Amino acid sequence: MQVDTPYGATSDVITIVEIGGHSVAFLPRHGRGHRFPPHQIPYRANIWAMKHLGVERIFAPCAAGSLDPSVVPGSMVLVDQFVDRTSGRPQTFYDGPGATHVAGADPYCGSLRAELLRVGLEQGLDIHAAGTMVIIEGPRFSTRAESQWYRDAGWQVINMTGYPEVILAREQALCYATIALITDYDTGVGNDPAAASVTADQVIVEFAANLHRLRDLLIATILSLPVRPANDLCAHALQGATL
Repeated sequence: MQVDTPYGATSDVITIVEIGGHSVAFLPRHGRGHRFPPHQIPYRANIWAMKHLGVERIFAPCAAGSLDPSVVPGSMVLVDQFVDRTSGRPQTFYDGPGATHVAGADPYCGSLRAELLRVGLEQGLDIHAAGTMVIIEGPRFSTRAESQWYRDAGWQVINMTGYPEVILAREQALCYATIALITDYDTGVGNDPAAASVTADQVIVEFAANLHRLRDLLIATILSLPVRPANDLCAHALQGATL
């Protein structure tokens, strides 16, 4: 399905399927063939289209690097905080007149994260309940100095696509959870910091090797979800936000 949006075309057509009585919309963030680099993804069009279709919850899996030797490749992190290091990306639906300021203190849906954690532990996954993700502009990987800076700050995960997607979802009152699949140690992390260096080939191979675990986690979590309650915090994200 192609959805026309005020923000142009989405990354690709949206596929809608039924999973255990749940209607699920799937959109490849980068488009088929990975044709959109991270800084060119039409984030606003993608999120607007999901809201327009009636989506209430978004699961946002992504490949990510580890900044912490204890967060190993092949594991997953249910991100609970982010640090934005991107630049120049359209990052809001509210460009005026007036101003809308959504809360950013806890940007990821606590209910979705809790359910993902419960299911992941039941499946025996190496899954971390929380972690801070620094989101860089890309498309290049970090220098050794940048990676050291992020590690010294105490952050766990690094990625190029997590922002502004998460805040756009909040502006549309959607539940949103990131599942960071760790594909590599970032530059300078791991058993051999002097030699460690990230390559795109390495990321793709590791992601493909663990894709079935991610798919099983998502399907089982979708099957377990109750109807979103009327008092859901994400559903009321715009209350009191507009001046």
